[in-house]
Amino acid sequence: MTLDLAHYPTLALADTPQQLRELPQDKLRQLAKELRQYLLTSVSQSSGHFASGLGTVELTVALHYVYNTPFDRLIWDVGHQAYPHKILTGRRDRMPSIRQKNGLHPFPWPPESEFDTFAVGHSSTSISAALGMAVAAEKEAQGRKVVAVIGDGAMTAGMAFEAMNHAGDIKKDLLVVLNDNEMSISENVGALNSHLARLLTGRFFNSIRDGGKKLLSNMPPIKEFASRAEEHLKGMVVPGTIFEELGFNYIGPIDGHDVNGMVDTLRNMRQMSGPHILHVVTKKGKGYEEAEKDPIKFHAVPKFNPSENSLPKAKSTGPSFSGIFGDWLCDMAAKDDKLMAVTPAMREGSGMVKFSQQFPEQYFDVAIAEQHAVTFAAGLAKEGYNAVVAIYSTFLQRAYDQLIHDVALQNLPILFAIDRAGVVGADGPTHQGVFDIPFMRCIPNMVIMTPSDENQCRQMLYTGHLHNGPAAVRYPRGQGMGTALEAEMTALPLGKGHVLRKGANIAILNFGTLLPGALQAAEQINATVADMRFVKPLDEALLAELAKDHELLVTLEDGAVMGGAGSAVGECLHRQQLACRLLTLGLPDSFIMQGTQEQMYAEHQIDGPGIVAQIQAFNEKV
Repeated sequence: MTLDLAHYPTLALADTPQQLRELPQDKLRQLAKELRQYLLTSVSQSSGHFASGLGTVELTVALHYVYNTPFDRLIWDVGHQAYPHKILTGRRDRMPSIRQKNGLHPFPWPPESEFDTFAVGHSSTSISAALGMAVAAEKEAQGRKVVAVIGDGAMTAGMAFEAMNHAGDIKKDLLVVLNDNEMSISENVGALNSHLARLLTGRFFNSIRDGGKKLLSNMPPIKEFASRAEEHLKGMVVPGTIFEELGFNYIGPIDGHDVNGMVDTLRNMRQMSGPHILHVVTKKGKGYEEAEKDPIKFHAVPKFNPSENSLPKAKSTGPSFSGIFGDWLCDMAAKDDKLMAVTPAMREGSGMVKFSQQFPEQYFDVAIAEQHAVTFAAGLAKEGYNAVVAIYSTFLQRAYDQLIHDVALQNLPILFAIDRAGVVGADGPTHQGVFDIPFMRCIPNMVIMTPSDENQCRQMLYTGHLHNGPAAVRYPRGQGMGTALEAEMTALPLGKGHVLRKGANIAILNFGTLLPGALQAAEQINATVADMRFVKPLDEALLAELAKDHELLVTLEDGAVMGGAGSAVGECLHRQQLACRLLTLGLPDSFIMQGTQEQMYAEHQIDGPGIVAQIQAFNEKV
């Protein structure tokens, strides 16, 4: 599927940044208009991240127009904002394949393009990476410039301020563009600050400022007075005091949809030395009314018809695991007024909207700050409250030290509701939740549960909530299996699995929601199937019994095999000196690319047919 470029005559002339820079500046507004329409049309036909990219169209055009990319380094934070960047850097015609198997990567990805200077997917990494590149650029002394674009809430994470604190201290040449899409821009702010930005970045102003500082360097009292005067003057007209205190020269806010104004400002800033921050105000979803009104809903979209001004309703066969968690949270909070739920900016994704409305005093969104979320929950738990941390598997990685040091070491009773565990699909390698079992399993005091269906998930959440120590329930993205829910909550005995099907010679030990494939395979090869339910503590008694009665044990998990549940079984067999062959099935020692969950299960042979094929191949080697 390709889009007819006859409808985008100016965009057709700018397939690469080099071609873009050959356009006269008076063509940039038209280019931005066509780029926004192209983005709207392509994403509506392919699905993908949407509202963030609509807001960065003019910013992207201006950055590539002024900076000599890819020689000059442009680093995008998160990557939701980078679709216009992909379109302008030689990937325009491949946009309909984005997020699909063997298609364009959903985020900036260096193997895909030299213009993607750093792989991103998680937020708040851009300034740190850009500072490292700025230090390298200074050592190379080739005149390379470095720009980091941060936004979409990424400035709420501590890592961004750690990087700014360092950058302000070592004073390397670095531009940080703060894409502020959380506030509207009024006429006076836009007009006044665009003028101030041009003035404050102009050579005349900077020559006076730099020259004045040199002149006053040997006259401390006058220098201090002049510095304070400049600080107070800036404080009256720009909201950048915190950035100035961190050692950055602050410019803005300016209108992020005035492409010519941004080009003029960026040209001036390109000549300036030291660390600078340009505050750009944009509208998330700009140019598509429905996305402007509801940028959360239109953050990532399925295929849709733009003319209908709405998204198609998902065909649901049952509640999602996120929904199961959200309902359990409400039910549990109604019984337990000491329940406190914490999330790092994932209210909608984690199914917590209803809970936040019904129990606002027990709900805490700490923004994109996973480390803080975990230690904040530890503080609650230390004071006798029952903390629940709702977090994506791939985001929990960012709080690993806190999980060990602040929670497990003190054996605090915190429930981790780990969403998006296992293969997540279209978001690709940055978001595949495949490492949580290996990185949690080695932590003392942790309980790790792997529900095989939505009802078991509900009961495990209850089990973990009652447990007097840290507990994790990991569940996948998407719909459940259609299992009926038991309204009454029942705590499961810790570390106990159960046999679902009895067969001969081969036993499949299932950990998680791949159970339907395990049962399908078992029917074909007459295998025993045990739903183990707990990775830690492992049901060693059941394992010993299965090892005694079967020649081959096959473990199955939606996660990394290396260090995972299969490894736990292998360690137990070795420890108990049980003579039984072991085949561990799961995901390999490589990053899992984008594609649907079903495609990835089939590719890595952890669906029904794949399980059979791997068992047969393993037996043939003996």
